[in-house]
Amino acid sequence: MFNDFYKGKKVLVTGHTGFKGTWMCALLKMAGADVYGYSLEPPTDPNLFELTDMAAKIHSEIGDIRDFPHLNGYVQSVKPDVIFHLAAQPIVKTGYTEPRLTYETNVMGTVNILESVRNCKSVISFVNITTDKVYDNTDDKYVYSEGDRLDGYDPYSNSKSCSELVTHSYKRSFFSDGNECAISTVRAGNVIGGGDFADFRIIPDCVAAGMANKEIIIRNPNSIRPFQHVLEPLYAYMLIAQSQVEDKKLSGCYNVGPNIEDCVSAGVIADLFCKYWGNGLKWKNVSDNGPHESNFLRLDCSLVKETFGYSPHWNIEEAVKKVIEWSKVWISGGDVFECMNKQITEFISR
Repeated sequence: MFNDFYKGKKVLVTGHTGFKGTWMCALLKMAGADVYGYSLEPPTDPNLFELTDMAAKIHSEIGDIRDFPHLNGYVQSVKPDVIFHLAAQPIVKTGYTEPRLTYETNVMGTVNILESVRNCKSVISFVNITTDKVYDNTDDKYVYSEGDRLDGYDPYSNSKSCSELVTHSYKRSFFSDGNECAISTVRAGNVIGGGDFADFRIIPDCVAAGMANKEIIIRNPNSIRPFQHVLEPLYAYMLIAQSQVEDKKLSGCYNVGPNIEDCVSAGVIADLFCKYWGNGLKWKNVSDNGPHESNFLRLDCSLVKETFGYSPHWNIEEAVKKVIEWSKVWISGGDVFECMNKQITEFISR
């Protein structure tokens, strides 16, 4: 899959107990990596990490990214080859209710993991996963590329902009001699996939409504986002982490998102979900008087495509189908880890 690059390598995933982190662990395991994780306890109940019994499949350390002594000690003991930094407070609305926690986690957490990398000479590749929301979004239907201004509006988005700047500073200050760890940041679009149980996200709301045979509540149906299946950016992270080891000049900042035609509104996502869920499922628009969120966001992903030959594997319709496939396996009491591996195999074969 990756020219055997990951076989036998020690790979550390921060935030491994989350939805995205669990999928990352599964993909790395399939690539032959020796996977380590550092994270808080799973953030939801139910959660994908426990449903897949991932703790028994990898080396899992429960800890807070804000706890530098614990984190640094763990990194030094593991001596990983590659680190994917996913640990974060990832919810926009939580950023408004708990801004201090959000900045402590997303900014100082980044400082802590980079300081740990600086203290650990085994690390050859580091990828910081941020978000498509790091840009100064003016809602003017502009498509954002890597050179555009960073200045996220809300505490979550802004803290991720700061995480980018911290990474760039550490890279220039401590990892620029040529023989140091290769470092990149990756700004990924909104991910969907089986096993997401987080609050304030469209797919968990759709699944819950489908299970209860109730109408899906969509609060901003015209809001356009770069929705993509969770495997899309995870595959890109692994590709970037490998490639920047082989050629340090490839380390940088990259957008990862769907093709422009697959940047769709929340209403389109709901339409597709209802279509493939069946049972007459419908959705309705309920006005949202919550805090500010941008109505329009699209990414220019030409750089990652041109640099690495990357292109999305599944369009948005296929991505929604995969979410429903996983969800119905879970609802029926089936083997969700087997379903994940099946989907990963299908994804890689495309």
